Amino acid sequence: MTTDAHPSLLPIARALPTPSRVEFRRSPEARLARRYLSRLRITDAAVIALAMGMTFLVRFTLGGGQSGLAAATTSALDCLAIGFVWYVVLGVIGARDHKQLGIGTAEYRHLLAGSVVTFGLVGITDIVLGANLDREYLLAFPLGVALLFVTRWGWRNWLVSSRTEARHLRRAIVVGTRDDVSYVLGQIKSIGGPAYNVVGAALADPSASHLRVGATDVPVLCGYEGVARAASITESDAVIVASQPADNPKYVRNLSWSLESCGADLVLASRLVDVAGPRMRFMPVPGLPLINVEIPRFDGGKHALKRLIDVLLSALALIVLSPLFLATALAIKLDDGGPVLFKQVRVGRDGSRFRMIKFRSMVPDAEARLAALENSQDSGNGVLFKMKNDPRITRVGRFLRAHSIDELPQLWNVFVGDMSLVGPRPPLPSEVEKYEHHVHRRLFIKPGVTGMWQVNGRSDLDWDESVRLDLYYVENWSLAGDLVILWRTAKVVLRGEGAY
Repeated sequence: MTTDAHPSLLPIARALPTPSRVEFRRSPEARLARRYLSRLRITDAAVIALAMGMTFLVRFTLGGGQSGLAAATTSALDCLAIGFVWYVVLGVIGARDHKQLGIGTAEYRHLLAGSVVTFGLVGITDIVLGANLDREYLLAFPLGVALLFVTRWGWRNWLVSSRTEARHLRRAIVVGTRDDVSYVLGQIKSIGGPAYNVVGAALADPSASHLRVGATDVPVLCGYEGVARAASITESDAVIVASQPADNPKYVRNLSWSLESCGADLVLASRLVDVAGPRMRFMPVPGLPLINVEIPRFDGGKHALKRLIDVLLSALALIVLSPLFLATALAIKLDDGGPVLFKQVRVGRDGSRFRMIKFRSMVPDAEARLAALENSQDSGNGVLFKMKNDPRITRVGRFLRAHSIDELPQLWNVFVGDMSLVGPRPPLPSEVEKYEHHVHRRLFIKPGVTGMWQVNGRSDLDWDESVRLDLYYVENWSLAGDLVILWRTAKVVLRGEGAY
């Protein structure tokens, strides 16, 4: 085993003293992370102030409460106190933890959890002290949570779309065998986002100068024993261990000790494919840290709450969008005089069948023309039939598809219980007949109007990737994750990505 730093690092390594303390990081990523955190603190405070300010105004304009300077002062102090507690709880619960920013849905879950805790404390305090707080204060909760989600989503998208060189929040080194490091690098690259900028690899065999993953060359910095030095030289914020030496069971422990001097976090990469954080629980057994992976459940309280949200949001959307529905129906009718709606049998939860409705975007005899098109070069991806330039699509239909307006009638399917707002793509019976055994797990929950497939490429995805995303959602879904998917769907729809 090679224990020295890679030759490209040796001149720098010899010039540096052995790291003995955590130094103030000056890397572009560290500077960006500090600015990013500062902006989050400001926007969190502004959102909470706006939510509580709106509550104060509602209290005195629509709430019918007592008027007068004393009442206004008391209400203002209550709003300030609740807002202050809300801001502090978000920080304590980890909503602004730099280690979780830009990674998956963790910060969104913490925003929701911190808000729930805050208003739970407010309710308990009201009962215990008999403060008799007015109901108008509860308006701050949905307004504040929605705005907190929007601002976080906006900041993250700003970071991802940034044209500057520094658009990542942390530098990282990945440690392990060539195959394991390549796997972790591929996963980090596939999810994108601002989480990690991998600046190098530490390989069991560091003979090569670079490790190529896709179109990216990652420099090989050292072997297993040079990691702490490489982390110090590169000012890395994290060391991701993909695998460790088979002959050194104490390697991870010793590495964690050596990283204390440079301040880099130790991150252990799991090869538990497609298992999300909420299903994983750390069990601190003395001398044997264990990870408990919960078996997914497909019923219970969370699913009942998901159904309640589906009913409320779909009913609201049907009412609000009714003018658009009328305009769309008129446009379809004037275009070719055919039926406005297209109904098709789809497979729902546990294999049940239902009639999914959409605005018609194809010619009336589109089903009859399908057989003649199935051998087209750009049709299908193994099971699904898709054509980027399907000749059956009408002039109005092309516009409807580009903006996903044709999907809106599925809100009725959601309201009556055939579908959910978020879930796997609703398959045709002919598609289900071609499923491999494991793919039937997609049917364990209701299909969705949108889902992981919608926000990760839509029709541009191949079949295997579509299945992987759907199965990942089925086994790892959460209410916070659903909210994120709905926000990301709005972005995808506005851009018309993968719609044809």
